[in-house]
Formats: sequence, C-alpha cells, structure tokens
Amino acid sequence: MPHARLTLDPDFTVGPVPRRLFGSFAEHMGRCVYTGIFEPDHPTADADGLRQDVLELTREVGPTVVRYPGGNFVSGYDWEDGVGPRDARPRRLDRAWRTIETNQFGLDEFATWAEKVGTEVMMAVNLGTRGMQEACDLLEYANHASGTRLSDLRRSHGRRDPYGFRLWCLGNEMDGPWQTGHKTAHEYGRLAAETARAMRTVDPGIELVACGSSSRAMPTFGEWERVVLEHTYADVDFISAHAYYEEKDTGDDTYGDFLASAKDMDAFIEEVVATADAVRARGRHTKHIGISFDEWNVWYQTRWQSSDRANARTAWDVAPRVIEDAYTVTDAVVVGTLLNSLLRHGDRVAVGCQAQLVNVIGLLRSEEGGPAWKQTIAHPFEQMRRRATGEILDVRTTGDQVSTQRFDDVDLVDAAATWDAGARLGDSGEGVLTLFLANRSEDEAADVEVPLRAFSGDLRVADAQVLAAGEGQDRHTANTLEAPDAVGLRPLRDVSVADGTARATLPPLSWAVVQLATARG
Repeated sequence: MPHARLTLDPDFTVGPVPRRLFGSFAEHMGRCVYTGIFEPDHPTADADGLRQDVLELTREVGPTVVRYPGGNFVSGYDWEDGVGPRDARPRRLDRAWRTIETNQFGLDEFATWAEKVGTEVMMAVNLGTRGMQEACDLLEYANHASGTRLSDLRRSHGRRDPYGFRLWCLGNEMDGPWQTGHKTAHEYGRLAAETARAMRTVDPGIELVACGSSSRAMPTFGEWERVVLEHTYADVDFISAHAYYEEKDTGDDTYGDFLASAKDMDAFIEEVVATADAVRARGRHTKHIGISFDEWNVWYQTRWQSSDRANARTAWDVAPRVIEDAYTVTDAVVVGTLLNSLLRHGDRVAVGCQAQLVNVIGLLRSEEGGPAWKQTIAHPFEQMRRRATGEILDVRTTGDQVSTQRFDDVDLVDAAATWDAGARLGDSGEGVLTLFLANRSEDEAADVEVPLRAFSGDLRVADAQVLAAGEGQDRHTANTLEAPDAVGLRPLRDVSVADGTARATLPPLSWAVVQLATARG
C-alpha cells in the first residue's frame, strides 16, 4: 500500500489561519444572482426577493467574505443603476457576457443579503469604463455617514447607517484583452495608485486590492505584478491572483496533471510573493504585500469555449445558463488540494474567494422555482472553513509519489494541518490538531502516518470524515437535481492513535479531515 509520513510540530507554524481565506464570489453572470441568490417569485423568497433555501445553504457552507459584483462584469458596470427604486432602474447591455442586465438586484440588495448570511462584503470598483471619481462616489455612498449628496442618497433609499465595507478591489483582470477597458501594466498601475489614494481620503480605514495577472499562464505574468506594484506598493494592501483548473478532454494523459493542480497553485503563490518582495526591497518599503486569491476553482473552460453559448455572439438574454459545471468526486478532491495549498500559504494569502457561489461554476446549484443543493466541491470548502482554526502548521511530507506530465513527481498524499492550542472538541482537553489529507491515487488506498511526539498530552481521534466515491459510484459521480446528496462526507473508519503515532488509511481518490483532540484532564 502506498505510504506517506507527515512531520509536524506545534512550534513550527506558518502563521494564524486567516478567516478571509474561506470566501466566495458572486458576479452578475449567468444565473448566479438571478434565480440563484435573488428570485422574488420563488416559493422560499422573503420580502426582499432573496431565496431562503439558497441563503440557508450559504450559511451552512459559510463563506467568510463574498466578492461582488465581478469579475468581468464590473469593468462595464455603473453602480448607480443598482440602487434606488427598482421600477426606476434601467435595463443595460452587459458587454462582458453579452446579456441583458435588469438591475433589479444591486448594491443595496447585495448588502442586505450579505447581512442575512453573516458574511463580509468585498466590493469591486469599475476601472475599465470608469475611474477614480466613480470609485470615490461609490465609497461615499456606501461608507460615509450623512450630510453629503451621496450619503444622503443612500439614506433616502432606506439605509440610514453606512454599510462600512472595508475590503475593495481596484478593478478586475485588467491585463486581460477580454476585459472592457483593458490596460497596460503602467496604465493600470498609475490609475490604481491614484484611485487608491483618492479613496483613502474618503475613508482611511479601507483595505485595497490591486489587480495581479489574470492567470499564471498569461504572457504578462510576473512583469505585470512587478510594474503594478512599483506604482501601487505604498497605496494597496494586497495583489490579486486568479486560477482555474480542469481535466482537459484532449486525449492526452491529463488526469494526473489535473489531480496535481495544487502544485501549480503552490508555484503561483510563491512566484507572486517573490515578485512582491523584490519590489519591497527595491522600494525600501517596510510592509509586506499580501495576496488576495479572489478567483479560484475547477472550471471546464475548454468545454465552455467550444460551446454554442460561448460562440453565440448575437445572444442578449437575461440570466442565461452559463458554465453550470456539475462537479464530480474527482473535482471535489482537486478542490480539497487547492484549499490545502491556500492554507499552507496562509502567511501571505490573506483572502481567498472560490468562484462562484451559485450555479456559475458554483459551490451551490439551484433551479428556477425549484430546489437548491450543495455540489460536491462545497463539502471540502465547508469542512476546512469550520475546522481550520488556530495556527497553520509547517507540514513536511515524505513517502510515495506519482509521476505527471506537467509536474514530474508529486506527493501521492497532499496535506495541510492546523493546531489550535485553546480549542476543545466535546469533553476533550484544550488542544486540537486538524489534518486535511487527499489521496491522489484513483486505484489504491494510501496509508498515512503522523508521529505526535512533539505534542504535549495524549491526542485521541475526535472526528474523521472522508469524501470519496461510494458503493456503486466512480470518480465521475456528481450531485444532481435528481440525486442532490449522492456525494458527501462519511465517517473515516480506519484511523487510530497508538504509541504516539496517528495512522489513517485513505480510500482511493479521496479528501479527508481528521481531528485529534487532547485527552481531558
């Protein structure tokens, strides 16, 4: 049986778990907003038109921050269209996705939804077709108390107190030729710096995210980050990173590469950190720039790009079905490893947004007038959001590896871990060690060994859950309208602690969370 050994110690930590790491993303794209979040005629809709079934599932999954309103959409968006009386709001062409935007859901509705969910809002401003003044206007409307035209306009719309949004994106993917208002690094860097300084005069307490490259594969990657940060380093707090992964239908052996996607995310993060730190040294700056990994997921882009919808350049529909990928067991395991990667780099990745929340490559799915359910990928997200607390441990893995075309040899077992010295589970004593483990082998179970000699007190198995294909299922099994609970978590039985060592056997192609708690007294 393949084997992995994890070495970890509570004295060797990466840093505290950043709570914003477990965020999501809601864009005016496809059915994410309309018939996803907002559907006034739905049987569960409340007085604000918000679907209560989706809202309740969102509370369970628990994103700690949600980015809004885009995405590509924001680069052509006039925020004023989405405030005030709905019957006075204009219908617009959305050039990003070639749809009709009704503006029946906007800033005020999203803020209300976020408050009901209990999540932080991450706002994005339009630096494609608009600029510094419009960004400051939006900030004034949202965050200024009263006594000005825009703050009083908000109050007239029924919101007396400011929203107090702290986290703001300075545009979206501005290096992408597909982006409305696409710019060079120097053009964007100067605009972002000027906008950042102006926005801070309106509200000095905000945190700002500059656009990084749209992906590691972009020809602009690296140099874009360097140039943008040369302009903005003193004025922003984070630089963004975006990444999507898929098993391509090319006939080549891409399956192994797909399962090893976290290796690419690891490299992406480390290269952005290196670039940011080089700019820091060159500019004699004292602070460190964090990473806002505010778009990431599995997305079958090649299928979308070859689809009829993607090629229908004359379609102007309202909330069409767009990239509604149905996620499988395999996709959930890969998402689990991507979460592991983000957690491993939690010292520099301060914000993470899994894109998107509903329907559009969503954690959740919903049907118009019908039910809503969790996709397979929601389960590792929810588990890590709930259980990753305290300090991130520096985990060193040795053992069997697998060969891939793109990444050479990678660890068969992918791992991340946290240690919370003050936490309790049930009637345990203080101290909880949480292991997040993935077995990348489709065919073989994997044995994992974790020596616990560095931890004071006896650690015992408190809980262990695994996501894997069940009886009669395979790696392609998904949660669907007909079988919304086909894939989920089940107890991991083969886990134990003896002689100061924890051992677990992971089923083939699985992602698991194991919690060990100190014995009471």
